Amino acid sequence: MAKKRSGGGLTGTQQAAKFLGVSVLSGAVLAGIALPAAGALGLAAKGTVEGFDEIPSNLKTPPLSQRTTILDSEGGLIATVYSRDRKVVPLEKISPYMQKAIVAIEDARFYEHGAIDLKGVLRAINKNAQSGGVSEGASTLTQQYVKNVFVEEAGDDPEKVAQATQQTIGRKVRELKYAIQVEEELGKKKILENYLNITFFGQQAYGIEAASQRYFSKPAAKLDLGEAAMMAGLVQSPSRFDPINDLQEATKRRNIVLQRMMDVGDITQAEFEKAKATPIKLKVKTPRNGCITAVDGAGFFCDYVRKTILTDPVFGKTVEERQKLWNLGGLTIRTTLDPKAQAAANEAAVAKVNKDDPVATAVVQVKPGTGRIVSMSQSRPYGLDQKQHQTTLNLAVGSKMGGTTYGFPVGSTFKPITAAAALEKGLSPAQSFDTPWKISMKESDYTRCDGKPAGYADWSVQNELKTEKGAYDMTSALGKSINTYFAKLEQMAGLCETLTMAKKVGYERELGKPIRQSPSATLGSLESTPLD
Repeated sequence: MAKKRSGGGLTGTQQAAKFLGVSVLSGAVLAGIALPAAGALGLAAKGTVEGFDEIPSNLKTPPLSQRTTILDSEGGLIATVYSRDRKVVPLEKISPYMQKAIVAIEDARFYEHGAIDLKGVLRAINKNAQSGGVSEGASTLTQQYVKNVFVEEAGDDPEKVAQATQQTIGRKVRELKYAIQVEEELGKKKILENYLNITFFGQQAYGIEAASQRYFSKPAAKLDLGEAAMMAGLVQSPSRFDPINDLQEATKRRNIVLQRMMDVGDITQAEFEKAKATPIKLKVKTPRNGCITAVDGAGFFCDYVRKTILTDPVFGKTVEERQKLWNLGGLTIRTTLDPKAQAAANEAAVAKVNKDDPVATAVVQVKPGTGRIVSMSQSRPYGLDQKQHQTTLNLAVGSKMGGTTYGFPVGSTFKPITAAAALEKGLSPAQSFDTPWKISMKESDYTRCDGKPAGYADWSVQNELKTEKGAYDMTSALGKSINTYFAKLEQMAGLCETLTMAKKVGYERELGKPIRQSPSATLGSLESTPLD
């Protein structure tokens, strides 16, 4: 016992102690499986794991995060967005070759054992004891599925992901107990289906369907033998065996999977030789994720859709609930965007303004009486490359929805509101004023809603053209947007009445700011957004 192992650094005593510890743990775990009522594992004092019976046996399986598709009013794709690119598919839509390949390489006795492969455990214990470390694992495909559930639940939280994957006895035992539950409740075929849908295959692809599209631009149902073997080989190390970055290493790994499939009787010698001799032929589909990839210049509208889901309580009572819904994905969002109207808006946005001009154009169209947005575009393209004059600032909306803080002066679009206030007060559409090109008004002639004068300064008003002078009635003044006429009309209708009318028709300032009570309101000095 005092001799050293040849070629090793452990004494015989140390090796025996290590082997004894591993064996005791194995015995305790197996006893816990066979007789759960037998009690604790005896390791709780060290904080390694609580009693086997005390571990909750109800594994809560979170829904898998998937890609979300945003569609226009005709069903055309606007964009695909996701936190994890995944499309869940049933087992019958996964190539039989893929099903056999993943079982052969990851858990060849999958259909023969229960939640734990006792032969595999004993083999691993023996090999690890001989090596003095952990050189071989014994996780069944079911146990791997359970671990992936924990990883999926952890999301993008690094601390939670680390906890879900930490190499501790406690985690392995918990994983084992949940695996027992899963085996009892789901059965082998459902476990295999879930496993293939949850597993990470590299290149941002989660689940076999997304991975098949990524590497071969085809659905998982159409994977041939060689392709399926390559995909199955990725699971062990998606980065090391990535065929895009290292085709040679990926081919070696594929051939190992093919050999294993032949060894377990899934394929014949002839099938093995043919598949092994066939080079891997990738047809890579570049990931397209987010509003930055939106088609037909609809990036700003796509972002508006995202902001709507993140801010509207109809999609969740709290910010956290709405964010979880968006991250979980799997949604098909059908929108009101009209592709023809969007094309017209794109053309109009750049008709007079270039993307590199110091000013920018925002165009948005809403179907009257419905609130349905049919187009949203602007002269600067949606994106992050400032050298290409791209921006993600949506000039059509307010800050809550990804736009500017207060918007922009509304200009002459406010004049109909002044006209509506005048009509409500009883003034006739035939009301006329003889107005010069330029006039001077007194702010004190306008009364705020608290009964006080709007100010005490003189207010100079002029029309756009010097030729715009003479007698105008309400209709002609609206048609030609005569500033001097509406300065007088607002005085007669009342400043407070005009601003009250603005509230009635839905006008409000961004962030709930009070409306400024200034006579210049009738000329459009108040801010709003194109959409509002």
